[in-house]
Amino acid sequence: TGHNYLAQNEQIWVKYCNIVRTFTHPMDELIEKVELALNNIRPYLIADGGNVDVLEITPDFTVKLEFTGSCGSCPMSSMTFKAGIEEAILKNVPEIKKVEAINMVAFGA
Repeated sequence: TGHNYLAQNEQIWVKYCNIVRTFTHPMDELIEKVELALNNIRPYLIADGGNVDVLEITPDFTVKLEFTGSCGSCPMSSMTFKAGIEEAILKNVPEIKKVEAINMVAFGA
């Protein structure tokens, strides 16, 4: 009947929209997972006057980050990156293969 036909079409439309969304923005879910992982680290960064921004996730599942605020010039940022940020992302988002910071200051610099 008419109502049943509309219900079926609505389900098909919803499935179609979900598929289109998945293929249109394949990294959205990963970015959200990465942001959630970083939210565990951010209070410590913010307490020291810094933060970190997710710039992109590449097709080979590399997260590119940028340190902001005092983290961008801090000589301890490489240790913070390895022991905190990179570990949190790789542990909580297993799809990610690599994490890079574009402006990390080398330890002791």
